[in-house]
Amino acid sequence: MNEIILDTETTGLSVKEGHRIVEIGCIEIENLSPNSKKFHCYLNPERKVSEKALEVHGYTDEFLSTKKKFKDIVDEFLLFIKDKKLIIHNAEFDLSHLNNELSILGKQKIKSDNVIDTLSLARDKFPGSSISLDALCKRFRIDNSKRVQHTALIDCDLLYKVYINLIDQKEPLLDFKNLDNEKSHLNFAKNNKYFKKIIKANPKELTLHKAYLKNSLKKNFF
Repeated sequence: MNEIILDTETTGLSVKEGHRIVEIGCIEIENLSPNSKKFHCYLNPERKVSEKALEVHGYTDEFLSTKKKFKDIVDEFLLFIKDKKLIIHNAEFDLSHLNNELSILGKQKIKSDNVIDTLSLARDKFPGSSISLDALCKRFRIDNSKRVQHTALIDCDLLYKVYINLIDQKEPLLDFKNLDNEKSHLNFAKNNKYFKKIIKANPKELTLHKAYLKNSLKKNFF
């Protein structure tokens, strides 16, 4: 099963105030293990970044002014996430901004039933506790020292580690769907029995081993 860990950074909190996306980061995981596929881009939001947002991610208006616009990357982005479950922390925020961008371009919105919100998972698992990404990293002893400021890919990496802890699945799932095909490539004996070859020590090796044990016992116990 393929899923997408997704995070965005924006010019501010609310789309109602005209805020836009400045960064999208995605990491694809397959059977709960990251593969090499990633999607990442900085975006020109066509407006100024709020002071509070600047404190969070550090992306200045000057830096973003030379980047692509959402309309330039939308098709590539939608193809990357197509038919995959999205894993997002505080999904309501990210979805509101993503769907706002899609609506501006007349594109179909991302449905919430295709999203797993790790904030909701954490709220159910740890009621009454702090469930920010930093707090969950601390709870699960995940090193977040690189998160000096919020950046989409670093947050995706941390969120992946939080996610597998939240679902109590710290090891990648094994995929047995092609097990029969893989067996056909193995060189079995005619009766498919497994033969273990036993190699016995020769007299010289036995003598050396006994001497080693004798010296070792003296060193450790006398």
